[in-house]
Amino acid sequence: MVPIHGRPFLEYLIELLRKNGIEEVVFLLGYLPEKVTEYFSDGKKFGVNIKYSITDVHDDTGRRLLKAEALLDDRFLLMYSDNYWPMEIEKMVAFYNEKGKFGMMTVYNNRDGGGEYGVKNNVRVESDGLVSYYGPASEDPNINTIDVGLFIMPKKVLEMIPDENVSFQMTVLPRLIAERELVAYRIDHPYYFVTSAVHIPTVEKFFEPKKVIFLDRDGVINKKAPEHDYVKSWDEFEFLPGALDAIKLLTDSGYQIYIISNQRGIARGLMTEDELRSIHQRMIKEIVRAGGRIEAVYYCPHDHDEQCFCRKPQSGLLFKAAREHCINLTMAVMIGDASSDVEAGEAAGCRAILIKEGELLSVVQSLIKEQ
Repeated sequence: MVPIHGRPFLEYLIELLRKNGIEEVVFLLGYLPEKVTEYFSDGKKFGVNIKYSITDVHDDTGRRLLKAEALLDDRFLLMYSDNYWPMEIEKMVAFYNEKGKFGMMTVYNNRDGGGEYGVKNNVRVESDGLVSYYGPASEDPNINTIDVGLFIMPKKVLEMIPDENVSFQMTVLPRLIAERELVAYRIDHPYYFVTSAVHIPTVEKFFEPKKVIFLDRDGVINKKAPEHDYVKSWDEFEFLPGALDAIKLLTDSGYQIYIISNQRGIARGLMTEDELRSIHQRMIKEIVRAGGRIEAVYYCPHDHDEQCFCRKPQSGLLFKAAREHCINLTMAVMIGDASSDVEAGEAAGCRAILIKEGELLSVVQSLIKEQ
């Protein structure tokens, strides 16, 4: 119930569930339940139907689930109330059905080493998607993901919980792992949590109202070099007609603008990263002079055969921007002139728009009219 921009954190979770088509929510409460029941009541004001299972404050998750048995559907989503990840329930359910296992948990790939707070991994996922370890957080490199606190389970899972005060996670998950019946849905989008007060400023930054747009560079902002060549110096950089006006219009409309660009010329030895940074510094200077603003430029210096996560159509640069700037990618837009831009944007959860060279201004004008 901690307030984030004047609303309880839990309200953001309810809003997320509603957007994903979930109509009924069961709260498992113990400590100060009236704080929750008085605020949310039957949930109608928030677009959902809320039911409550209120038990002893000392009850652990396993006992809470058992006591809520009559309120649960034959298959249900169990989630922690202090974690937020902008989930896409249809994709999760499709993955769960495809794998055909008893239960599914959602895990964060933790490519950034736990982010700002250095959260350690506590789940191992094998190449086939099966979970082979769940337990205390560890620095063991074989433990490769973090529990996000989202589980899809059949109601039959209650049969695995003894009539004792036990943890659902520490009782049920190891058994499912031993039976090879627990699969992991892996995510790269950052998740946020209010586990302690130190995390709240980051959560507040994430939920700040913001409009975000990602732009490819070559073919969107500037003229592309000839095939198999690259823009290697400022002398070779040429803004496309309307590009500066488009960026100014986005800036004036309150958008945060990030540039996401593949720059394989570095890997091929045709330019250095210092030379690329010099180009970007001059580019940003001209954009500012024209009244625009760029929040940050992200680029991939690798060749296509290096199998990196940052080269589009992979989405690594988008996720990196999201981590560093607390962006909800499901509310952002990616504009590019190649199918790889669209694939990267859609894989990250963005709305992706494919344009032709020189179309940026007209597309931006249409985008702003939609607001």
